[in-house]
Amino acid sequence: MVAKSIEKTKIPLEFPYHSLRVTNPEGLGIDPSVKQHSGYLDILDEDKHFFYYFVESRNDPLTDPVLLWINGGPGCSSMTGLFFELGPAKISQGLKPIHNPHSWNSNASVIFLEQPVGVGYSYSSGSVISTEASAADMYAFMELFFARFPHFRLNNFHISGELYAGHYIPQFAAEILKHPHRTFNLSSVIIGNGITDSLTQYAWYEPMACGRGGYHAVLSPEKCASMRAAYPACAQLVQHCYDDPSVFTCVPADVYCLEHIKGALTQETDLNPYDLRRKCMGDGCYVEGEYITAYMNLDEVKKALGADTHRVFQLCSNDVLQGFIGSGDRTKPYMQYVAQVLDAGIPVLLYAGDKDYQCNWMGNLAWAEKLQYKHHKQFHKAQLRPWYNGEVRAGEVKSYDKFTYLRVFDAGHMVPFDQPENSLDMVNRWIAGDYLFGY
Repeated sequence: MVAKSIEKTKIPLEFPYHSLRVTNPEGLGIDPSVKQHSGYLDILDEDKHFFYYFVESRNDPLTDPVLLWINGGPGCSSMTGLFFELGPAKISQGLKPIHNPHSWNSNASVIFLEQPVGVGYSYSSGSVISTEASAADMYAFMELFFARFPHFRLNNFHISGELYAGHYIPQFAAEILKHPHRTFNLSSVIIGNGITDSLTQYAWYEPMACGRGGYHAVLSPEKCASMRAAYPACAQLVQHCYDDPSVFTCVPADVYCLEHIKGALTQETDLNPYDLRRKCMGDGCYVEGEYITAYMNLDEVKKALGADTHRVFQLCSNDVLQGFIGSGDRTKPYMQYVAQVLDAGIPVLLYAGDKDYQCNWMGNLAWAEKLQYKHHKQFHKAQLRPWYNGEVRAGEVKSYDKFTYLRVFDAGHMVPFDQPENSLDMVNRWIAGDYLFGY
């Protein structure tokens, strides 16, 4: 299993210190019927190297949309998305790719990007510790990607991801909009079980864990009472962070709210915070995570993908996580960028598996309903309606114009893993322009 070729692309004039490496991996059996590429965005003057994996659509790559997928953390590899959730193959216990018939590349070409540096195969002699610092790098990546693959420039382009992508994606989208002469078309934003508005979302951990989120209570009455009592102080600290974002205001808010509210589940139970129906087992609370980590550390896999780092692959980097915590980034508000994107006419989809505690469906619905943008009143008044995938009632949808919220039934944080058929229906409808999901 070796890389077939390594190519470099012509660099746009505004990025003189950037280059894009493209490797054509063979022999891994990930999706043999389609073209796929892997490689690095190199930012030479800053010694940053971002790994990506690109798989073309199984349908019609020349006309189908291009979709960027980013996992969150912060610090978690997008190989989670590739090999555990929505990619063309999953990794077995025997460390072999298994075909995924419900991959999102069924009708879209998908880029899985590992960022910031320090995540997965991505590396640097320095570090990135904030979403703001990541945004410029991501814009550069997209410009160089489309310079290398110009035949995709006219295709619709969507940014998607989950968890901390609720921070990343809004600011990335806002960064893209700052460049009126960009060479690609931003068509929509998709955020799954994201953390975007901490002030609002912290109020909904207690209801979710204490039996008012559509699942039975998993915490004791005493712990639930403690969480309710702690919220006013948490909210006050987060408001200080919102009013004057800095290390001195945002880090104390993060520490207090995590200890007294969000961390309550792991303090008292061995449940998986990403899915209240499961116990936490394995890498990232899923045993499948251990398979991915072992697979990505195989020498033959690294060679085939063109990974030129000698670091041990980790599914999630604690160093990156601690850097973001120390900068105060986790508690800062990012919903204002969602409003900016909507006001620019870019469609936004928020979806949430309704068995997730970490970024639960009620908190996501609450901040969506509070969001101050030009159609706030109309969206707030809209009612939740059934969402059907054929004869199956897959969830509930609330929408107005180009803003849509989707509650996905019987799914945890990793919606494409728990509900593969329904998640594919969701993304196929969305990229086809069905922003109201049939209404």
